[in-house]
Amino acid sequence: MRSLSFKLTIAFLLVGLTGAVLVAVIIRQRTRTAFDQFLLNREGQTLIDRLDRYYQTHGSWEGVADDLLSVMAAPPRNSFGSRDFRRDWMRYSLVGVDRVVVFSMQPNQIGKLMSRRDLERAVPLLVNGEAAGWLLVAPLAGEWITNSPEGLFLRNVNRATLLSALVAALLALTLGGLLAFTLTRSLRELTEATVEIARGKLGKQVKVRSTDELGELASSFNKMSLDLAQATQTRRRMTADIAHDLRSPLSVISGYAEALSDGKLLGTPEVYSILYQETKHLSHLVEDLRTLSLADAGELTLNLQPIQPQSILERVAARYAVAAGQNSISLRVEVGEGMPTVEMDVERMAQVFDNLMVNAFRYTPQGGEVILAARPMNGTVQMQVRDNGSGIAPEDIPHIFDRFYRGDKSRQQNGESGLGLAIAKSIVEAHGGKIVVESAPGQGTTFTIVLKTTGLAASLQSE
Repeated sequence: MRSLSFKLTIAFLLVGLTGAVLVAVIIRQRTRTAFDQFLLNREGQTLIDRLDRYYQTHGSWEGVADDLLSVMAAPPRNSFGSRDFRRDWMRYSLVGVDRVVVFSMQPNQIGKLMSRRDLERAVPLLVNGEAAGWLLVAPLAGEWITNSPEGLFLRNVNRATLLSALVAALLALTLGGLLAFTLTRSLRELTEATVEIARGKLGKQVKVRSTDELGELASSFNKMSLDLAQATQTRRRMTADIAHDLRSPLSVISGYAEALSDGKLLGTPEVYSILYQETKHLSHLVEDLRTLSLADAGELTLNLQPIQPQSILERVAARYAVAAGQNSISLRVEVGEGMPTVEMDVERMAQVFDNLMVNAFRYTPQGGEVILAARPMNGTVQMQVRDNGSGIAPEDIPHIFDRFYRGDKSRQQNGESGLGLAIAKSIVEAHGGKIVVESAPGQGTTFTIVLKTTGLAASLQSE
């Protein structure tokens, strides 16, 4: 199999060689035509005038050969110095109106019928405005007479043209080879990096050597390689986290079940309560994973209906009023005037607010406050959960919606899976909206949900 570099080099060579040959042919043809015209302008007019006078005198070309031969026998006189006119006049042929050769220094051509194409380069002979024939410049001999000035001139032109074509072909081969090597170098590096990635060496990078399409391809490959390495690392970490979170309740359930089965532990309400809580936690974790899986596959079903933002915020506030009182946290709802309706799945959106409220209550100290707010803005509705708690560290904010990410490592011991905010983000995006977070340590946190107003959200969901 030929390499791409070899194919490109041959392609450049063929293009260069074809161009050089075409230019050479065109130059040769144009030079020959121009040279013929030059000779006609310089010497042919004398012959044309003599032929015109002959035709006017005789009314035909009969006997013209004898007249021309007598002229050829005269002493030479032209600008080229001493020359043999018999040799010079061999480049002309006289053709009658019937396209038959009347006179030529090559006897075997006399009487030959010329084609219309042959006569395209001929000079028409007009006598009293009527066509009398044509004067043809060297149409029969393949080249000019050997060693004549004209023949030497054309031969030198042909040699220079051929040499130029060869030099052009050599340059095309050299430059084509260099260009092919340059173009394919990035492709070879990409191929080698792809093989390395296929062998499991993720994160492989290639050098970006240009800003053209190949440079963009290399940049895209580098980004893909890094994303793949990061995704693989995240998947491995997530798999380990899932195994850990599933193992903990399963270990508790298995231990208690084994103790009850062996009679080492008596069944008491406390024991059954522990088993129930661990089973509930296990079921909740499995349901969270299922929700994320459906969201990733685009199969998360939503029962959309027009809802006033105020109604869902008041519903959330009512659910957490008792918890707020127990923790001495002020909980209130702030809704702007003229709120439009939004299409949402009430149960799914309640799940989003549950996750946000759990985080707000966890990090808001006693005496603090949590605010549920909504306001219209530029064809959207912004719903917020604000608190004045401990806030989120700047390094944790970019990862706050990552799965199993825990800025507070102690949450692993509190039965938290680390999927709450990831689920909230997936549900909001399934509604065609977005969720963002703003926070600063010691100043509290604000989660903002942005949804399209009625009509736009439904169209986005149907798409």
